[in-house]
Amino acid sequence: MNRPSLPGARQIKFFAVGAAALLFVNLAAAVPVNAQAPVDQCAPLVGSGDDFAELCLTEEELTAMDTTDADLGVDEIANSRNMRQIANIPKQAPFNTQSALGTDIAFQGRYAFVGNYDGFVIYDIKNPRSPKITSQVLCPGAQNDVSVYGDLLFLSTDASRSDDSCSSVSQTASNAASWEGIKIFDVKDKRNPRYIKSVETKCGSHTHTLVPGKNNRDVYLYVSSYGPNASFPDCQPPHDLISIVKVPVRTPTDAHVLSAPVLFPDGGNPGGNGSSTTSGCHDITVFPKKDLAAGACMGDGVLFDISNREAPRVIHTVRDTTNFAFWHSATFTNDGSKVVFTDELGGGGAPTCNPTIGPTRGANAIYHLEGRGDNRKLVFKNYWKIPRTNGPTENCVAHNGSLIPVLGRDIMVQAWYQGGISVWDFTDSSRPFEIGYWERGPVDATRIVTGGAWSTYYYNGYIFSSDIQKGLDVLEINDWRTWTAKLHWFPELNVQTQPGYWDF
Repeated sequence: MNRPSLPGARQIKFFAVGAAALLFVNLAAAVPVNAQAPVDQCAPLVGSGDDFAELCLTEEELTAMDTTDADLGVDEIANSRNMRQIANIPKQAPFNTQSALGTDIAFQGRYAFVGNYDGFVIYDIKNPRSPKITSQVLCPGAQNDVSVYGDLLFLSTDASRSDDSCSSVSQTASNAASWEGIKIFDVKDKRNPRYIKSVETKCGSHTHTLVPGKNNRDVYLYVSSYGPNASFPDCQPPHDLISIVKVPVRTPTDAHVLSAPVLFPDGGNPGGNGSSTTSGCHDITVFPKKDLAAGACMGDGVLFDISNREAPRVIHTVRDTTNFAFWHSATFTNDGSKVVFTDELGGGGAPTCNPTIGPTRGANAIYHLEGRGDNRKLVFKNYWKIPRTNGPTENCVAHNGSLIPVLGRDIMVQAWYQGGISVWDFTDSSRPFEIGYWERGPVDATRIVTGGAWSTYYYNGYIFSSDIQKGLDVLEINDWRTWTAKLHWFPELNVQTQPGYWDF
C-alpha cells in the first residue's frame, strides 16, 4: 500500500512525557560488539545496524515510549509527493538472510558497489529504473564498509576472523592469531572481482575513508576502529588513534600500515557524562579540495588539517554531553563552511524517533567553521531530526547521507534506518527544514529487527539507498529546489571522500 502525502503531514509533536522521559536521560550509544549487555534485563534486538551488541532497554522503557503517531503497517510505504521509488532489487542468495545486513555504497560510472556483512554486491545502474546484479562476492566480515578507486575496491572487516581469507570463520579477538582489517580487491572485471591483498589494522576496520594522494600515485585509507580490550592482543586500550594504510596504485599488493597516529593524547572524552567514551573514531569524512577532514569519534567531533595526507593534524575538537551520545558521521557543505555531524543514539538498534526521545537526540547537529588556518573552530548552530514518529519495533536514528549537488543551497539526502529517507535543507542553519521523504513501515510489528536504510546517497540524478533487509532501493526527487543537481555528473563517488561541485 502506498500513501503519498505532503511533507510534514505526519508531523510529530515533541513534548515531555514526565517520568517516561527520565528513563531515557542516560540512554547512550550501544557498546561495541565485544561487550555484552545483560540479556535478562534487555529487550533483545535481532542483528545490529552498526555492529553493536544489545542496547539495554527494559520492557518498561519500551512500553513508556510515546509512539501513538506511528501509523504505518509492516512494509507499508509513505512518501511526500515529490519523492517516489522507481526500483528495488531484493537481497539475493547468499545475502538473503536476516543476518546478512546491507551496508554502505560506493559508485563508479555505471556501477554501484554495496557492502554486506557477508561480502559485497556490484550492481549495474546504467538504467536506474532497472538495475541489475553484475556480481556478488561472498566474503564475511562485518561490516564490510566499501570504497572504490580506479580498478581497486577496499573492504573493511570489523569482526574477529580466523584468518584474512573469504572463507574465514568467526574467532575470538583474544586469540592473537585472529585477523581484522582491510581487504583489497581488483574489480577491473566487474563480473569477476579478485581478492589481491589484506592489511591487518589495530582493532580491525569499522569504517575507512579513501584519501587520494597529491602525487596521483598513492591513495591512503584512514581506518577508523574502536572497542579496545586488555584481553585483545591486537586491540589494546586506550586506542586513541586511527590507522593510515598507504596503497601504491600501480602496485596495490604493496599496501601497508604507514602509521597509527594518536589523535587524543589526553584520552579524549572520558564518557560517563551523557556521551560515549572516545577510544578511536567511528567515521571520518575528508574534503581533499579543502585539505580538511571531519572526524566523528564516538565522544568527540574533530576537525583535521590533511594538507599532509600522511600526517593529519587535529585543529579543533568539540563535545556535546547534553544531546550527542555517539558521534557517528560527518558531512561538509560544498563551500566547506559547515559540517553536519550525526548522533547514532542507541547504535542503530533502538527506536529513538519519537516524542519520548525528542528532537535533539539521535539527530543531526549543524556546526559552522569559523576562523582561519589553525585557528579554525567548529561552532554549534542547530539540531535537526526527521519530523515523524516511528513505531516501537522500528530502529530509527540519524545515519549515512550525502549532499545533493544543487547550485547555491545546502541540501542533504539521508538514511534514518526504519525512519526511511529524508531530504532536508540547511542553507539557513537557524531554520533547517524537510523537503521530502520516503519510508517503509516496520520489518516486523512485534519485535525489533534491525532494518531500514543504512546509507542513502545522491548519484547522477537519482537517490540510491542500501536497505539492510530489503536490498537496493532507487528513488527520484522532483522538486524545484533540487533540479540543478541533475546537471552535475560524478565519474566516481565515495561519499566519505567528499568531492566538490559547481566550481566557478
